[in-house]
Amino acid sequence: MAQTIKNLFTLIQFGGPLVGGVIALGTTVALPTVRRADLKQELKEARNQAVVWGVIVAPLGTAIIGFLLTEVVSGGVSCGF
Repeated sequence: MAQTIKNLFTLIQFGGPLVGGVIALGTTVALPTVRRADLKQELKEARNQAVVWGVIVAPLGTAIIGFLLTEVVSGGVSCGF
């Protein structure tokens, strides 16, 4: 069970920045080709959300949850990663 949890958090930790970076890069590349102001605003919002959630929050959240699982003792045994 601990290995499954570890694999899940590893996927979030490395997959979040990968997906967030791809979305941010894609929206940055697409912005000059878009003419409509409302669509440009939506692309800028998507880029900002991708950076915030994918690049900052996912790795930080994974580190915090990993710390809690390794340091908090449940039933006398810690979930060591």
